[in-house]
Amino acid sequence: MKTNALKGMRDILPEEQKLRDYVQGKILETYRAAGFERISTPILEDSENLDKSDGGDNLNLIFKVLKRGEKLDAALAANPDAKTLSDMGLRYDLTLPLSRFYAANKDNLQTPFKVIQTDRVYRAERPQKGRLREFVQCDIDILGDSSPNAEVELIDVTARAMLAIGFKDFSININDRRILRNMLENFGFAADTLDSVCISFDKLDKIGADGVKAELTEKAFPEAAVNALYDFITGAGDGITLEQVASKCADPAIADDLKYIIETASKIADGRYKITYCPNLVRGQGYYTGVVFEIACPQFSGAVGGGGRYDNMIGKFIGQNVPAVGFSIGFERICGILFDQKYQIPDAKEKCALLYEDGVDFCEVMKKSEELRKDYTVAIFKMNKKPGPQFAMLEKCGYTNFEKMKK
Repeated sequence: MKTNALKGMRDILPEEQKLRDYVQGKILETYRAAGFERISTPILEDSENLDKSDGGDNLNLIFKVLKRGEKLDAALAANPDAKTLSDMGLRYDLTLPLSRFYAANKDNLQTPFKVIQTDRVYRAERPQKGRLREFVQCDIDILGDSSPNAEVELIDVTARAMLAIGFKDFSININDRRILRNMLENFGFAADTLDSVCISFDKLDKIGADGVKAELTEKAFPEAAVNALYDFITGAGDGITLEQVASKCADPAIADDLKYIIETASKIADGRYKITYCPNLVRGQGYYTGVVFEIACPQFSGAVGGGGRYDNMIGKFIGQNVPAVGFSIGFERICGILFDQKYQIPDAKEKCALLYEDGVDFCEVMKKSEELRKDYTVAIFKMNKKPGPQFAMLEKCGYTNFEKMKK
């Protein structure tokens, strides 16, 4: 029998779990105070739902579940193809399950529906620091509100959760896919190639303008379109502004909502965090239809949160589109940063070990523990005959106070 957890999954020791519980508690406290309500959905979804969810590269990372019993035997006999052998899979994020949930329960939900999801998701990718095959997401979504105020509210509530955990100096980067795609089409890129163009443009911060041009040229995009984008990037000065991008769109008014979101969210932020326009921000999921955002912080090289508007997802289930926008905190990355920094939970009670000798009345032990719990977190242990190693392990586990009860 193997003792190690599966690759890309992990066991969590008590001290780290304590931190995770605290972080999740502060997030939930912040979300609930803003009127969001928590739901739960199953970890398994129908394969057809997963395959049609426009999840981008995540669709290649789905853990598929084989059919069972006679259904599996029949599938193997008919056609032993991977697609016919599976009828369900593990969810890769919480957006698809939420969309299905809303479609099934909308008649019993208020509009707009402000919802919390904190749960495990699964992706069959190559494990590395900050990327696991099983991880927790913390999402808030607003369904049924098409106004840009929904984005402003999500930014504010998510930022307040980050502040409550203790994060500072973070930036919420924001863009609108509609503006980006409009500009790229105006430069001469075909509409059906924009996903590939955006993947290269998204790398601007890492590979620079020359790198983006080289990658687009290698993909054999029209030379005139590639040069137009390159000239725009290099001619933008210190940084590309929203006004510059809007001026390259067929309809500059397309940027009005994003301008409003940035201006309003910045006022609300009041210097506690930054709201930054990021013209090359795309996000990987294909279901995003408009505004997208990410959280960047100096303690981590990648994003520690992200989200966006996905107005078409629910319509796949009910035949009519429902406006929807969500923001997810990167729970695993946040907890990893805090744990590496040896973050101390504020106002946490010290741990006290109450040790009793054999023969002591256990009712008296329990009574004593209740008295001590006014000031400490108290755990009860029977004292070993040789207490030295026992005390050493308790100290290693964070116990700072010891009470003994003898016969």
